[in-house]
Amino acid sequence: MNVSATLNVLRLIGKPSLCLPHATISTFNDLAVPVSDAFGKSSPDIRAIVLDKDNCFAKPQENIIHKPYIDKFNTLLRHYPQPHLLIVSNSAGTVASDPSSAQASLLSSETGIPVLRHSTKKPGCGSQILSHFLNASGSKVTSADQIAVVGDRLFTDVMMANMMGSWAVWVKHGVIENRNPADGSCVVCGVGKRSAGKTGKVWSEGSIAESYGMKPSKVSTSKPSGNHVIGQ
Repeated sequence: MNVSATLNVLRLIGKPSLCLPHATISTFNDLAVPVSDAFGKSSPDIRAIVLDKDNCFAKPQENIIHKPYIDKFNTLLRHYPQPHLLIVSNSAGTVASDPSSAQASLLSSETGIPVLRHSTKKPGCGSQILSHFLNASGSKVTSADQIAVVGDRLFTDVMMANMMGSWAVWVKHGVIENRNPADGSCVVCGVGKRSAGKTGKVWSEGSIAESYGMKPSKVSTSKPSGNHVIGQ
């Protein structure tokens, strides 16, 4: 169970815009490089990239790059040399799901990118991510708004980016379809799901984004800041 996501999702009751991305792409292969180009006219100074793993560039529970995304992944590696790439997963690298760090070690070996070791799952590990980049030898990152988070989860990846004051790129279509076709809810996450009940409505990642008109290539021009909320 992701306690961090469960607790932080309560913030959405008062501030649902916390889970809105600054840019939306269809798949990982559609990610602009340099990533700053994903944000249109905002053209932020992006110096470091945080990558989600499961259903972003890899199949869930696998620690290798999804084959169709290898070329894009290598382009990122060339444009953002270490220490400016970091994988932050809620499976590999977490104390609860990967206590021996075996998955993190394998993933790092397969990708050539460090995997954050964290005790608190996303979206609650933003401070650890910022600390990593600020303290890494050779890092050019001096503030959170120089970081972009790329992931397929609005309730973890995108929400964390907004809480950090960083930029969020939402990968709308993951490696595999992860939403229940019967009710539109997110099966893998589960956090954003509620019973249909009498209203017949289901709160899901897709429905929230679509209610705000978020489609592939949609860009918010709001500049991140500490605890930034898109749309305020």
